[in-house]
Amino acid sequence: PKTDIVFLKVHKSASSTVMNVLFRFGETHNLTFAFPIGGGNQLSYPHHFLARFVQGFSPRSPQRFNILCHHMRFLQPEVQKVVSSSAVYFSILRNPVQLMESSFMYYKGTSAFSRARSLEEFLSQPYHYYNPADSGSHYARNLMTFDFGFNPDGEVSAERVQLMLKAIEVSFDLLLISEYFDESMVLLKEMLCWDLDSVISFPLNIRDSSTKSPLSDTMVEKIKDWNRLDWEIYIHFNRTFWERIDRDIGRERMQREVKALRERQAELARTCLQGMGSVGPKDIKDSSLRPLQHGNAKILGYNLKQGLDKATEHMCRRLVTPELQYSSALYEKQFPQKRP
Repeated sequence: PKTDIVFLKVHKSASSTVMNVLFRFGETHNLTFAFPIGGGNQLSYPHHFLARFVQGFSPRSPQRFNILCHHMRFLQPEVQKVVSSSAVYFSILRNPVQLMESSFMYYKGTSAFSRARSLEEFLSQPYHYYNPADSGSHYARNLMTFDFGFNPDGEVSAERVQLMLKAIEVSFDLLLISEYFDESMVLLKEMLCWDLDSVISFPLNIRDSSTKSPLSDTMVEKIKDWNRLDWEIYIHFNRTFWERIDRDIGRERMQREVKALRERQAELARTCLQGMGSVGPKDIKDSSLRPLQHGNAKILGYNLKQGLDKATEHMCRRLVTPELQYSSALYEKQFPQKRP
């Protein structure tokens, strides 16, 4: 199994669920994490990543960490200072249309969105609300482009787009697609040589559907235009994602693998969860399992079954622990003398 991993945690793209997979694997195998200094949950985001943002990094005696997975704005030469040269790099993408709708709800308080009553209103005259110089503006346009380290306000020329896609291809071994999460986990499992249970997860940091609204065709086109760079990234890597499946696994085997994954997930849900699924924040009985609530989104969580034996309870709890709580616990374990 591969143990040196860089995960670029792109915002609002099922990346918290992927992070839980990495946290559990790292904890089980006693791996070290490249934590933000002081144990926060972002590596000085939205600044470009620098090695000195990592707790315990020193240029004089550079320590290599196994897993780098907290929010950062990608800058590979700096990332290379904190992980081994053989590290596997991967990230996850989401359809920019859904990404922007989610972003609008989640980051409603940030500059560009706060003054618009609705996403529709924002898109009717984006430059009335959006100023690239404002802090937090990156949440409102080409957010994936930004997280990968590029300029979200760059011109959209064919040449520029090609250079950006090439740069991502050169840096990353695999790009997952959140709309095909189960297929993504199968690809990840294959690439990392992990077993099935290592990539099983329950969806984390997802919001209640009551805050989601369907988008008209006009809105969809406006979102694509406004996030043209993100759209180019998504279209390209959605295509290479399926090419890779055809080349390395084949559709039939992929179907079997996905079926096995879903069956195992359902089995774990029956074992671990009260009522089989996620519940609203008010209905989460154990406050230590309550996810951070942010913006206008209602973030769901889980209740564990009562009366589980100790080993099962431990396994189940790790599957449903929200990222901030899990990150803090792992930070304390790695740096026992420092409280996050």
